[in-house]
Amino acid sequence: MKNVFDILDERGYIEQLTHPAEIKELFAKESVPFYIGIDPTADSLHVGHFVSLMVASHMQKCGHKPIILVGGGTATIGDPSGKTDMRRMMSREEINHNVECIKKQVEKFVSFEGENAAIIVNNADWLLDLKFVDFVREIGSLFSVNRMLAAECYKQRLETGLTFFEMSYMLMQSYDFLYLYNKYGCKLEMGGNDQWSNIIGGVELIRKIGKEDSYGLTFKLLTTKEGKKMGKTEKGALWLDPNKTSPYEFYQYWRNIEDSSVETVLKMLTFLPIEQINELANLKDEKINEAKKIAAYEITKLIHGEEEAKKAEEASNALFSGTGSLDNMPTVKLESTNISILDAIIQTGIAPSKGQARTLVTQGGISLNDEKIADVNYQLSEKDFSQGYAILKKGKKVFYKLEK
Repeated sequence: MKNVFDILDERGYIEQLTHPAEIKELFAKESVPFYIGIDPTADSLHVGHFVSLMVASHMQKCGHKPIILVGGGTATIGDPSGKTDMRRMMSREEINHNVECIKKQVEKFVSFEGENAAIIVNNADWLLDLKFVDFVREIGSLFSVNRMLAAECYKQRLETGLTFFEMSYMLMQSYDFLYLYNKYGCKLEMGGNDQWSNIIGGVELIRKIGKEDSYGLTFKLLTTKEGKKMGKTEKGALWLDPNKTSPYEFYQYWRNIEDSSVETVLKMLTFLPIEQINELANLKDEKINEAKKIAAYEITKLIHGEEEAKKAEEASNALFSGTGSLDNMPTVKLESTNISILDAIIQTGIAPSKGQARTLVTQGGISLNDEKIADVNYQLSEKDFSQGYAILKKGKKVFYKLEK
């Protein structure tokens, strides 16, 4: 069986490793229990979690054992990494609900059956019963505050105010690794590159108590050519839950990625063979759109299933090439056809307010049935619904079907 290190490397996942040579050798000679953590701050995963789950899937297919840690305990604090403000406090009931929703989405990526079956654990089971004095004496005494404050995950928070509550997050996440090491023989923590400081904390904690086989690996974050995280839409995050982001909207996001992102997305978010990806990535000019269509279809199929991927593809083809069905594009039912263009824009969610809707119209960003709307006082009428529906469009990529 191919060493999963080589697979992760050739597909561009790997960013940083604590012990590169040892990790590659470890993957080659034994089945490695590893863990990936997810804080349940919402009732759905989003694109930011996608890469983690793809890595977990590749690892399991090569014989390694995934431990998916859902942070029911750490979510009561909130990871300060990359945040300028303290996260919102969540109730235990809200966290527990989110944990159950997330479990269902994880099952699409890893198997909970077989010799190296994945397991899901919730760190609320061990963190919430810790006694503070015992914890800070046994664990906190092994951490240098000076080193913690130098970590990237805390630097930008120092300017706005870092609470002791948040600072304890690194200790908690590090303790998670120690707990999983002792209970399940977990030797490797993996996560996005923004988790590097926290992962190092766990690796070093285990080594400070006399163990020498703890390791950390981070993978690249999906970013645009400007360095911004991918997965942001008009409505916010690109969710994996179809009730939050429809399969059509999900498909369209990947269909419209930058040319420069095609190769990365195909390698990191699909299981297509590297040889095929290299061929697609070498397409130029208009032909690169074929690669985007394949990427959008494969990624949507992975998250929402083949049937929904086909529906999304058909809706997209109907809009852009005149073939296929419009039945599966985002649809908004109007109470009346006698509605202003501004209200129609707001009802679809294209803009959250009349002020922003008015700006879109005056800047030439809104079309109705392929006709540019320049009048902010335009009123829709029956003639706009001659086919039983109207198509409202923002720019070239955002479409909504309006039904009466």
